[in-house]
Amino acid sequence: MNSLCAARESVRRLLLRSLAEKLPLMLVDEAIIHVRSGAGGNGVSLFRREKSIQKGGPDGGDGGRGGHVILIGDSHLDTLIEYQHRPHHFAKDGEHGSRKRSHGADAPDLFLKVPLGSVLRDLESDELVADVVEDGQQVIVATGGKGGWGNDRFKTATHQAPTECTPGGDCIERSLRIELKLIADIGFVGLPNAGKSTLLCATSRAHAKIGAYPFTTRKPQLGIAELSGDRRIVLADIPGLIEGASEGAGLGHDFLRHIERTKAIVHVLDIAPLDGSKPIDNYRTIRAELHAFSPALAEKHELVVFSKIDLVPEGERAKRVKRLATEIGLNKDDSPVVISAATGEGMRELLERAYAMVKGERPPEEWRR
Repeated sequence: MNSLCAARESVRRLLLRSLAEKLPLMLVDEAIIHVRSGAGGNGVSLFRREKSIQKGGPDGGDGGRGGHVILIGDSHLDTLIEYQHRPHHFAKDGEHGSRKRSHGADAPDLFLKVPLGSVLRDLESDELVADVVEDGQQVIVATGGKGGWGNDRFKTATHQAPTECTPGGDCIERSLRIELKLIADIGFVGLPNAGKSTLLCATSRAHAKIGAYPFTTRKPQLGIAELSGDRRIVLADIPGLIEGASEGAGLGHDFLRHIERTKAIVHVLDIAPLDGSKPIDNYRTIRAELHAFSPALAEKHELVVFSKIDLVPEGERAKRVKRLATEIGLNKDDSPVVISAATGEGMRELLERAYAMVKGERPPEEWRR
């Protein structure tokens, strides 16, 4: 029996590769950047030197301001990969003052674009710097140094020939961790190998690496599911959770934080696990970890999906589905969606019900059980 199930699982993986357009949408969800603002230009100590004026007064100008480093939210970005390859970003210094009380030019600010959903933390202190959630939102992460004063600033009625001037303000150098929390309509959650990556490929224009071992998906994967008309939903395959994830086991914190901003959860449950585990125990494990990490997370709308139904003999399917739904406590209003990503069974129902859940609508009549 186990060899038959394993063979079916192999066939499943072959079939799913032709079910969706393979667009790689792997999300680089964390980056560390090193930024430095510009130093202020120095003020200068100079005196007028003209033929017609033998004792010229102070003539030194102020220095210009150093450039700020500013992070700006950009709705067109969905990855931090640029900063993986180029982590160092330095603004220019302000220009020094000059004679004729000329003010040194301020340096231009350095703008760094980040995707919406980026959380900025100081790398050294882990202090929250900002949460970038709006398009065009600007956050100054390193302030440019002020320009120094030229000696003309120090002239008074009793101090007609000052020689004092001040240097420009120092630059600010710091390192930041940028974490990108996915902004998706639906987050697929479940134990490793529950079938989430297969489901994402079969329902959307995405392609996730698939294999029969835990943590095949090590980074969140994004896909877009197109429904009829102009309806669509953004799906996220969250890497598989394990018991203890809320305490950091199996990269649990990294995985769980991505679920926080999804509008709803699709809980993918393998109805015929090859490892001999009980589906009800697997369901309870995930629910317990969600609640332990954040009670608010556990309160999100949830649609339960029984996956890999094609691995269950046809004569046993209805009985097994009913028994598991009863064990979970599902009723007519929140009945499970029974699917096979390999054969396509239940996929349309899943998308229609997921879309309705996100939009707060009732699903079309034909998808109500």
